[in-house]
Amino acid sequence: MERKCAVINCGSSSIKMEVFTVPELESIADALVERIGTTESRLRQRRTREDGSRREEIHSRPLADHQAGFEFILEVNARDRVIREEGEVAAIAHRVVHGGDRFAAPTLIDDGVVAAIRDLIPLAPLHNPSNLLGIEAARGRFPQAPHVAVFDTAFHQTLPPHAFRYAVPDELYERYRVRRYGFHGSSHSYVAREAARHMERAPEEVNLITLHLGNGASAAAVAGGRSIDTSMGLTPLEGLVMGTRCGDLDPALHFYLLRQTGMAPAELEKLLNSQSGLKGICGVADMREIQDRSASGDGPAALALEMFCYRIKKYVGAYAAALGRVDALVFTGGIGENSAVVRRKTCAGLENLGIALDETRNKGVGGTITTVSREESPVAVLVVPTDEELEIARQAMSVIANSTCTREIL
Repeated sequence: MERKCAVINCGSSSIKMEVFTVPELESIADALVERIGTTESRLRQRRTREDGSRREEIHSRPLADHQAGFEFILEVNARDRVIREEGEVAAIAHRVVHGGDRFAAPTLIDDGVVAAIRDLIPLAPLHNPSNLLGIEAARGRFPQAPHVAVFDTAFHQTLPPHAFRYAVPDELYERYRVRRYGFHGSSHSYVAREAARHMERAPEEVNLITLHLGNGASAAAVAGGRSIDTSMGLTPLEGLVMGTRCGDLDPALHFYLLRQTGMAPAELEKLLNSQSGLKGICGVADMREIQDRSASGDGPAALALEMFCYRIKKYVGAYAAALGRVDALVFTGGIGENSAVVRRKTCAGLENLGIALDETRNKGVGGTITTVSREESPVAVLVVPTDEELEIARQAMSVIANSTCTREIL
């Protein structure tokens, strides 16, 4: 019987699942259920053919909740002979956004871990509740299979105190764990290792600045395979300009807006998370549309593009100083992998840091790891396609394979 590892990523109204063979960790199928809780719920299932291409099917059915969504995926999976019975399941890996400083590694899930993830909801009210829904649905359906939580924050638990602490009274850290945590850890970890492999060097030998640029965006300084700083903080709101998130702000802006507008704190939180960033500047969050509009002379779109790249450039400079030596600048994520314009604007003027982009190479990126810097550039500039699901599967299977790596609750 072929064994499989399923990776689950749950949103507030969606479930993503990808299934890998074990031990090869080759993807054989992926599924996305959207609009859970409505009469317009739908499932897109893609199955890998023998030639490596994907056959896609779309199914529609009203789904009341995540349990119904998960059962819908399994129903289509069984018909496609992806997962038919619990005995095929070597592990189910769950992406969990916030592990606080309790979890510094992927962790076998038991009732205590579920309770801990629930305790961390105040730090990630938009994400951890959805992650828990996926865990509960999958544990209910496959109670005998090992379930593993892989935390977005875990990769950044190597940040030193001078990088993760805020300059606020110590009591706030000791009592409420107010500190910087960082996110996109699975992506930063994956591309850092892949970049080192591409450079034919061990991860422990290279210093990297990794840029995960998508609707959510973050930068990380990675020294010898370990994150030493990252742009996101207590929540995913800090750092770079994002699709709908504001990124770095003067903290006093919050108090000013509350006084001047009379809005409630919850309204302000929604404004900064879902109505700001690129969308707030020019009305749209899709970088492809922003680039097209900017090229056509649209002023707000041009400003949004400049602000996005300028903020990235500032972090590149800061992390070059933090690392002392940079071997490569790595672009990943939907924007980082696909936007030659963003890469060009970000790298422009960084020659004094040893970063020199080759325009021809930069325009020729095609879905594989690509060096886009000039031959003489002291710092390699790489485009590395990320694969967070594969990284989550790898981490989960390492927990299963190594009984000494169970969980670390600090």
